Amino acid sequence: MTKRALSLTSFSVAGFVAAASLGTGYVAARPRRKDPPVAFDSRIRQGFAIAPVPLDLKGKNRALVGLGSYIVNAQSECIDCHSCPSFKDDPFDDGKGSFNPDNYLAGGVAFGPEITSANITPDENGLPAGLTREEFIELIRTGVDPDEDDEILQVMPWPIFRHMTDHDLKAIYEYLSAIPHAEPGDCEGPGDSK
Repeated sequence: MTKRALSLTSFSVAGFVAAASLGTGYVAARPRRKDPPVAFDSRIRQGFAIAPVPLDLKGKNRALVGLGSYIVNAQSECIDCHSCPSFKDDPFDDGKGSFNPDNYLAGGVAFGPEITSANITPDENGLPAGLTREEFIELIRTGVDPDEDDEILQVMPWPIFRHMTDHDLKAIYEYLSAIPHAEPGDCEGPGDSK
């Protein structure tokens, strides 16, 4: 048998085995990656494009920061409850309202007489809301108030957010650790504008 005939025979046998495997429903699964690929994730690029404040990327995972910005600013509406006021100008006036960078995620939004949203910007130690990453993830998973461990957060939508992946929660935390510290302003409620 010639080399060419041997090669064609090998190719035919391999094709037959592949076809037979597919016919029986057997498909070899690719091994799963520990973390999803992020190099070309459009959400990361969009996250950087829509971040309303300068970001401190020193020592940070850029891919997580970009993804975290996307989740916080485009999907989760964190600004409505954690920024007082939320917008520089009313987005319902012309559809172009922009986030208020001066009080961005600094909390201070009142929900009735006893509940005020937390400042989730980095504290003097660089920890968002003064929480470590593990404490932050635990808060989102359980809703337990970090200031009063016998209380459950009543306004925070943690019952929905707790279903986010660990990767997404780590991205949110990484983003929050990259934003500047801010203090709350004055507002009448969630989604208010200056």
